[in-house]
Amino acid sequence: MRHGEFEDPRLVPVYDAECPWGRDDDFFLATVGATPAARVLDLGCGTGRLTVALAAEGHTVTGVDPAHASLSAARARPGADRVRWVAGTSSVLPSRSFDIAVLTSHVAQVFVTDEEWAVTLADLRRALVPDGRLVFDSRDPAGRSWERWNPADSRRWITVADGRRISAWTEVTAVGHGVVSFVHHYTFPDGEELLSSADLRFRDEQELRGSLRSAGFAVEHVFGGWGREPVGAGDGELIVVARPATG
Repeated sequence: MRHGEFEDPRLVPVYDAECPWGRDDDFFLATVGATPAARVLDLGCGTGRLTVALAAEGHTVTGVDPAHASLSAARARPGADRVRWVAGTSSVLPSRSFDIAVLTSHVAQVFVTDEEWAVTLADLRRALVPDGRLVFDSRDPAGRSWERWNPADSRRWITVADGRRISAWTEVTAVGHGVVSFVHHYTFPDGEELLSSADLRFRDEQELRGSLRSAGFAVEHVFGGWGREPVGAGDGELIVVARPATG
């Protein structure tokens, strides 16, 4: 299945168990918090880990995601009633309705083609108020993180909320033109194996800056890590803070 961790109800709990709260969530929570009581868009909100936390901080939060299985899990979280959940893509966003838009957990890389990314940025530009902010993360291709997505380095055990232990490993199936294709393998205690495939686009800093400029954004910061380190000196990330350009 394509994007099974988000689309398959059997894999959604596995994703949640493998991706608990981390430094990235702390960064986004603090960055959004610089604007008290903000109107926040979490595009590609998934199962709502950060979305619900943002609402608990007093923000007015909308979580948007096309994966119904993920949204079902998000709506079941404690505190989910404080969030407006929307099934869809950036095309459903209302104009000039948000002070801050975030794309977390490398959602920006899901938009593989330049056309997809350009449309998404245009929708976000439209959805933000003139002095709004866009904040997102993308893996720095200079870190070549996909080289560690192989059976030897990626084998792991994941314990889900009900106590089951799932064996998992990852294989890269293709690399080229900035796109990495891969498959996650999950084996359940009863022997059932589920596969989840995906493609991710790795854009470097200049590509990101150029795409944002073309979409009408001005880049304020690009950090290399969750401690706001310079690019190349942090966690192998490109963490972008941008605003709608004026003039």
